[in-house]
Amino acid sequence: MTDAPAARRAPVTVEFAGARGGEAPLTWGQQAFWRLTRWLDDGDPYFNMPWTLPVPGRHDLDAVLAALRGLVERHETLRTTCAQTPAGPVQRVTRRGRLTVGVAEAGQARPLAVAAEIAAELAATGFDYAAEPPLRCVVVTGDGRPRAMAFALSHLAVDAWTLDILAADWKALLAGREPPAPAWQPLDQAAFEREGAGAARGARALRHWRAELETAPLTLFDFPGVTPEEPRFVRIGMESAAVAAAAETLAERWSVSTASVLTTASAVLLSALTGHRRVAMQLIVANRHDPRTGAMAGTAVQDGLFVLDLPGGTFADAARAGHGRALTAYRNAHYDPFAMMALREEVGRERGGTVDLSAYFNDARSIGHWPNLPRVEPPGDPAAIAALTGRTRTFPVGAWHEVDATVFFSTTPATHTCGLHLLVDTARLPRSTAHALLLGMETLLVSGVAGDVPLDAVAELCGITPVTRPGGSGPGSPGTTGGDAEAVPVEGAPVDGEVAGRAAGDVTAGGGVR
Repeated sequence: MTDAPAARRAPVTVEFAGARGGEAPLTWGQQAFWRLTRWLDDGDPYFNMPWTLPVPGRHDLDAVLAALRGLVERHETLRTTCAQTPAGPVQRVTRRGRLTVGVAEAGQARPLAVAAEIAAELAATGFDYAAEPPLRCVVVTGDGRPRAMAFALSHLAVDAWTLDILAADWKALLAGREPPAPAWQPLDQAAFEREGAGAARGARALRHWRAELETAPLTLFDFPGVTPEEPRFVRIGMESAAVAAAAETLAERWSVSTASVLTTASAVLLSALTGHRRVAMQLIVANRHDPRTGAMAGTAVQDGLFVLDLPGGTFADAARAGHGRALTAYRNAHYDPFAMMALREEVGRERGGTVDLSAYFNDARSIGHWPNLPRVEPPGDPAAIAALTGRTRTFPVGAWHEVDATVFFSTTPATHTCGLHLLVDTARLPRSTAHALLLGMETLLVSGVAGDVPLDAVAELCGITPVTRPGGSGPGSPGTTGGDAEAVPVEGAPVDGEVAGRAAGDVTAGGGVR
């Protein structure tokens, strides 16, 4: 916190005039978030994104406002509102309009620190999606000169990938350079998805999901619940340079990505905990493999379905298989979310139960490695990597009353350590299990550097106590609540395909950033 609140000046108005306006159905990426906003109360700020940008150099207020105008005029998503109509939800791009911009003096405080506080304040109030532009902003000055920008943005308009696009354009516009005009915007994406190759891609993804859902466990969490904490959903964090160093070593050794190492490790730990030999998780996918969407400012993130069989073998075997399964999930994560909801309901009816996909993994890193790790000498040395565990720390991150997830692993953007968060529903898994799973991740990866780890040894090695089912039997055994093919869903278990509520984080690196 800064020592004193920033002194606010009278706001200023920025008039903008973009190249075009128009109305179209929501893109599939917009639909994914629109569906989640319907799950929340009106005005809930959960899907707001606080963001800051520096103002390098010596620019006056007019120059900063001109750069801001350039951003809004270039990127239609910043001029877009979303509304429900009788024909379905639509996006409306405003060609001309005005943006009210606040101005605040930082005084003796650091401008970027002040901007971060103001951004959080701006993001604490929900957007009126139908009437309000999806961004709010304040210029933070130091000694009267603009030094930083504070933003609140709607996740309906931007994802983390888009923030990188906006940051690059911001730097260019402030320097007086005009970047090439965007060639692909959400209006273009919506048209692509409605017919031709785009519609065919979505249909292929739905066929893939159907094939996976027909054999995936109806739920991983087919065991008696426990008395929950209040608030019910808790998130625990861990910072472990050992996990990062081990993941890089194993990824190189096995010719896979670090994202696949972490994703597979999460699945292996859940298998050891629940006893299921087939594990289904949802991965947060950026959907930016197409060069057009790679350069598009807008939200494209959707969930991919990751199903991994773990009948035996070693962690190395699982990681190699998991890498291929993750790539398949990424390729099939672009689809109509409302059609996917209908598909899941249809498969659930056919299988006699609700399809629960409430286990998630989200790689929120912007790059697939950690460039600022402590030096390991010699590189990849098991003892040197194991010694890094002495730096590991775990800590509480937060607690929430309502989240549509049972287990949610997510990395952080840290580059000097592996930041890993784990959210659990304490009505299914106690807080102690969250700690055990996080530290188990470290033990599994560090042990994997030293030698092959049999999957059957993971629970004991990692200090994980497998869940107890009625009669002491495991999934698929007589007297249990169900096997991998026909598990009985837990009463009250969340069923939505994406996380909503007040806790699941953003999300990339092979996957996607929300």
